[in-house]
Parts: sequence; structure tokens; C-alpha cells
Amino acid sequence: MVNFLLERTAPLPLDEAWRRLTQWRRHGDVIPLTRVTVVPPAPTDVGTLVVTRSGIWPLAFEDPMEVTVWRPPTDAAAGLCRLEKRGRVVTGWAEIEVRPGPGGRSRVVWREELAVGFLPRLLDPLLGAAARSMFGRAVNRLLRTA
Repeated sequence: MVNFLLERTAPLPLDEAWRRLTQWRRHGDVIPLTRVTVVPPAPTDVGTLVVTRSGIWPLAFEDPMEVTVWRPPTDAAAGLCRLEKRGRVVTGWAEIEVRPGPGGRSRVVWREELAVGFLPRLLDPLLGAAARSMFGRAVNRLLRTA
């Protein structure tokens, strides 16, 4: 099992940073070989199912995630979304937090615990490096584009 943390600061208001990070279908645009479906399609709330399908057939797999915490940011509190991974291949959870940062910017904290069922623990360092790199690039692209 791999745990990682990403932190970013963006020149965006809190609600815009939140919107960009939680438009789930956009994740498929910034993560290679990934398609995203959302049930129900909108609006997101506790119980929403976000399903990513990654890879190329026959090596593709689904990563269903259920939103278990949905608390958009307000002027008084940071926003927090928690997704529990419910798949057979990928398990764990992800949290996206958006809070005020320096100079009116938004501070984003992405925490994730990730396990891939068929990978031996010996490969956790490689999985961690790959996940940090892939999700780091994805978060950067999501925050940069409207």
C-alpha cells in the first residue's frame, strides 16, 4: 500500500480551484488512457460514484470510487472531498482539500492511499513514484485549465 501527499498553491479563488478539481470527467482529459463516468452525472454529493477506466483493452481496469465526504469550501471553512476506492483491482482512498493560501491564493492538498491488488509490496516504491508523478501532473493541469 502506498500513501502520498501532494500540495499546490494556485492563483484561484477557493470555489474555482474546487470546481476545477472536482469536475470528475476532466480527470479523464488529463490522465493518459483514462475515461471517467459519474453516477449520477451531477451534482456531486455523498454517494456519487466516480468510475475511472484506465488502460488499453485487454489490460484495462475500472477504479470505482464513492464520494463519502462532500464539503465544498466556504468563506469560513476549507473544502474537503473524500473518495473511497471500491474496486477489485485498486483499493484505498483519496482526499482533496482546498483551503485559503497566501496572498488570496488557494492551497490544495491531495492525500491518497493506494493499493493495486496484483502488485507485490516489493513494487510499492515504484507504484508510489508513478502515482505521485501522474497525479501531480494531473492536479497541475486541472488547476491551470478552466
